[in-house]
Amino acid sequence: MRLTPALTLLAATALALTACGGSDSSADQGGKVDTGQLGNTGGGTDPTAKGPVTISGAQKGGTVTVLTNTGLTTTIDPAEIYYLDTMSIGGQLLFRSLTQYKYNPDTKQMVLVPDLATDLGQHNDDYTKWTFTIRDGIKFEDGTPVTAKNIAWGIQRCMDAATFPTGPCQYYSNVYFRGGDKYKGPYTAPDQEFNAVKANGNQLTIFMDKPFPDMPYWGAFPANGPVPMGKASDPTTYKKHPLATGPYMIKSYSPAKELVLKRNPYWNPKTDPSRTAYPDGYEFKTQQPSEKIDQIMISDSGSGQTSLTYDNLLASDYQTMKGKAADRITLGGQPCTFYWGPDNRKITDKRIREALSWAYPYKNAILAGGDIAGVTAVPATNLMPPGIPGRTAYNPTDRKPFETNPAKAKELLQQANAVGYQIKFLFRTDDPISVKVKDAIVKSLDQSGFKATPVPTTIANYTADRANTKSDINVRSASWCSDWPSGSTWLPTVYANTDADKTGSLGANYSVFSSKAVAKQINQIQLMPLAEQPKAWNDLDKEVMTKYFPLFPTYYGGVVMAHGSKIQGMSDDSALGMPTWNTMWVGQ
Repeated sequence: MRLTPALTLLAATALALTACGGSDSSADQGGKVDTGQLGNTGGGTDPTAKGPVTISGAQKGGTVTVLTNTGLTTTIDPAEIYYLDTMSIGGQLLFRSLTQYKYNPDTKQMVLVPDLATDLGQHNDDYTKWTFTIRDGIKFEDGTPVTAKNIAWGIQRCMDAATFPTGPCQYYSNVYFRGGDKYKGPYTAPDQEFNAVKANGNQLTIFMDKPFPDMPYWGAFPANGPVPMGKASDPTTYKKHPLATGPYMIKSYSPAKELVLKRNPYWNPKTDPSRTAYPDGYEFKTQQPSEKIDQIMISDSGSGQTSLTYDNLLASDYQTMKGKAADRITLGGQPCTFYWGPDNRKITDKRIREALSWAYPYKNAILAGGDIAGVTAVPATNLMPPGIPGRTAYNPTDRKPFETNPAKAKELLQQANAVGYQIKFLFRTDDPISVKVKDAIVKSLDQSGFKATPVPTTIANYTADRANTKSDINVRSASWCSDWPSGSTWLPTVYANTDADKTGSLGANYSVFSSKAVAKQINQIQLMPLAEQPKAWNDLDKEVMTKYFPLFPTYYGGVVMAHGSKIQGMSDDSALGMPTWNTMWVGQ
């Protein structure tokens, strides 16, 4: 899945931010991120988990203020949310889905449990048919009962890729569900039949084109939850106030600016095996300066005591707070890889792409971006982060961790007869950190034989400018995070065979890499026995990087979040690198 747009830029070009592994939380006071298990988002399941969920000593009441430098996206429709922040907020606080994750404080892992369904689904022998039995007693925020038909409708509408171009369904439902590759969706093609998802009473059955053993993990996405039928879920209006089924509902929402949540009176904790609702509400305040957020966390005065941030503390502020209030820091893993993606349609010579990897100023970008080497920025080699089942480390360039080598870059450019090659990449003029990192990149690229030409944009326009298939830029900074612990959530999305010039969409393929041979191998792996897939994904990951070198990772992610002294029980949801909303309360 994607990271939030603003932090993707800040981190992927600057190192400053679609599935749970061991990680340290605030209770570990100064512990270390387990850098060998970043992608291990856990294989634990509890198919018999039941509600209600209670936490000993937790108190009810109070409002949590959430401060972030990012701007929540312009949609919160469950069919389209696919960024870490809206996925986390939507999935834990607002929307219920077929399955869900529950934090285990003993193992510090996220465990897959039922949600709308009574278990984790029943499948046939080859995983091409899944059946879920839906619980009774679940209602929308307006009191209307939720039915299996509502869930089927929610699943079906998400598959309309033209209506929800940034949604997750095009990577899973449209790929695996029977006839999904040809289904246009209920808005784009209202007369087209689609029979892969059927509701019969309280049972929901989904038929697949090919084996999909990961369906219970995919079921945890809000895209696989209930939506009211007909005009009530018109995409043009529903994205601003979708109906909640979780413990909270939207009180007000100003896209990319503010989100305020209040209690949902029709949420029934007895039906929910994973969620709690101790705070009275949440106020998310976005586009806050990073330096200001950090100072509020450090000072812990007034409303800061009931505030938290899921942004990483800046390096200097982390050291200050570590010495002053280590118990208010939440350290943890994040199953994400940040990378630079040269546009393979434009930079066609592999040697030039390799030269870029030697020219990139890893250490200086970390310094300029305020990140913490080895904590929030971990040296990377593979596309898939450590901890993904079957993943073994490889190094296609033999580059040392965070090594920049202008001489090596120049040598490769000379071999390609491309000294002075122009590199155009985006930076945000209204973000001081982005400007600093841009300066570090320009200096290093110029010293390495490239001609660096940074292209200005803004926080508000960055996402659209990066996704513009006809843009003049030829390198895109990007990131990808595990949707669940499997190579199936990495290569098929990041290396999807695409023709962006015809489709007008990059999807998650920001390097615009296209290979029919790789696409064929991806399809073959998806048909393999489940036990053989991890090694096959790892082998293909290595083969693509060695043979094509379509992109290069800049680092793997970790999190250093902070909270005020009255915020209790906050840990790291290492499946998303976000707070564990359902373990928190406000001390009274």
